[in-house]
Amino acid sequence: MPNVAAAPRTRVLIAGVSTRAMAASAARAGYDVTALDAFGDLDQHAGVRALSLPRDFGLAFSARALVTAAADIDCDAIAYLSPFENHPSAVRRLEHRAPLWGNSAAVLERARNPEVLLAAGREYDDATANPTRWLLKPRASGGGHGIRAWQPGHAIPASAYVQPFIDGTPGSIVFVAAKGIAVPLGLTRQLIGETAFGADGFRYCGSMLASSSDAQFDDDAQLFDAAVSLASRLARELALVGVNCIDFVARHGVPIPVEVNPRWSSSMELVERAHGVSIFGVHAAACTTARLPSFDLGHARRERRATAKAIVFARHDIVCGDTTTWLADATVRDVPHPGEHIPARRPVCTVFADAGDSYDCYAALVQRAHRLDALLESWSSVPA
Repeated sequence: MPNVAAAPRTRVLIAGVSTRAMAASAARAGYDVTALDAFGDLDQHAGVRALSLPRDFGLAFSARALVTAAADIDCDAIAYLSPFENHPSAVRRLEHRAPLWGNSAAVLERARNPEVLLAAGREYDDATANPTRWLLKPRASGGGHGIRAWQPGHAIPASAYVQPFIDGTPGSIVFVAAKGIAVPLGLTRQLIGETAFGADGFRYCGSMLASSSDAQFDDDAQLFDAAVSLASRLARELALVGVNCIDFVARHGVPIPVEVNPRWSSSMELVERAHGVSIFGVHAAACTTARLPSFDLGHARRERRATAKAIVFARHDIVCGDTTTWLADATVRDVPHPGEHIPARRPVCTVFADAGDSYDCYAALVQRAHRLDALLESWSSVPA
């Protein structure tokens, strides 16, 4: 028989601040992946060509620098993650580079408009209609950076906006969308400003995914139905495509939306881990053929188990020692390179835990973070 050459795999460029999870999902889904980000983590998937802007291109990280570096990388499609949702002009440049698997620049401009969420929030709870506390939030927001309390009468910079402070439990709903239809994939609780992981303020530092019978949300059944409805509404109104995430504050079983993340988000690998869904696989199918999965999240959430992740932040300036030993630990990901300088309050790595419920998951995360803290404390704070 004649030799028949295998069909070439689709070459996908994944660009953003931290690509490890999305790139691994794409590689497992069978794509030929190049990942371009700020770190080029040591533990990128074996099938991923990992590139770091500072290390491989000599460029400080920014969305503009990502686009510049991407111009020299051959690919058949481009997928992005944070911080591109805040830079529609950079996304327009990517759209001219190769087919874009994700929301267009025009969709981003609508999805990131604060008025869209304020209007939706008023319909869900009167706490947004008659707030007593306020937050000042950067328009180019992400991960809780730069959010602080605001008092009426104080100045509002052009680069920021005011949002009502909602007292409740932070969470998010992950979904995949196409042609105005949304299929929910996961409901997670967010960890915000947890000092156990070196975070503070409104800094995002992890997510927890648990069953519908878990105690991490009050009025879970009502919250779930309302969050699914919210995702469906915004997917239709904003014409979202691919995987997306809506951050909310749960209050009396109501998800009050605080941010739309119209791209891959940090909690998505927990969905893949817990429910066995190929997140990049459903993302690619939605973006290229508008095909959505037949996935029943309500059924999947009946399983009594929990999975969680937490970002460990540096408590002081460090220079990493031998991090290659971390590669053998399945509970540690986003591993920095030996000798890498990490400033105080910047992410060092991510730790994971699985348990029967969210309480035990959280306890395991804290234990693993404390173990890493002891090691980080011993490393030099002065670059060699």
